[in-house]
Amino acid sequence: MPLTLDWPDILLRLGLAVFAGTALGLNRTERGMTAGLRTTLLVTLAAAVSMIQVNLLLTTVGKTPESFSVLDLMRLPLGVLTGMGFIGAGAILRQKGRVNGVTTAATLWLATNLGLCFGGGQHGLGLAWLAIGLVILWALKHLEARIPQERRGTLSLTVTESGPTDEEIRAMLGQTGARARTWSVAYSGKGNATRRKVACEVRWLGRANDPPTPEFIRKLVERPGVRAVRWRGQ
Repeated sequence: MPLTLDWPDILLRLGLAVFAGTALGLNRTERGMTAGLRTTLLVTLAAAVSMIQVNLLLTTVGKTPESFSVLDLMRLPLGVLTGMGFIGAGAILRQKGRVNGVTTAATLWLATNLGLCFGGGQHGLGLAWLAIGLVILWALKHLEARIPQERRGTLSLTVTESGPTDEEIRAMLGQTGARARTWSVAYSGKGNATRRKVACEVRWLGRANDPPTPEFIRKLVERPGVRAVRWRGQ
């Protein structure tokens, strides 16, 4: 961090912060995330201005560069990072057993780091971190979509006497790589009119771009004796 800071240097730092915040914001906006272009820009610029303010508030008259070793220059940036933690926590939501918004919170943390780098004059470090962050957000997203992940859903079947048995239903799930984690059966009716209602939680490995309704649901629907199928994916 230089001892003196003039306006061309300030504008350079703010310009780089705007560039970094815009690049991150476009990635979030095109994916429909809550923290979009304006949010990342505000976070990045706020962090940059904080570091610029640290630079401007340094008492430089009559001191050598070595004398700043006794100053706690990280107190204000640490306060910025602490405040960023509250904003990031607000972006994380838990819905239907799934946690959403973690990547958005991490992106806001990245934007804060970039603002601190550019505001402190570490242009090379900031640009390198921006390049790595964009590769993670854009390129690795396609790789992540190809990695199989455990998915789950709730399956309910209404089966007649001529329909598949519990063992056959489990076998059909197993043929597609799925497995039932829970299992419950309820009976209604009498004689030939007896109906069996099967409910279970199903888990299987799938990719992010797979159809929302798995293949084994179609096979169950086509099976004779199956009167109703209700599926709820998570």
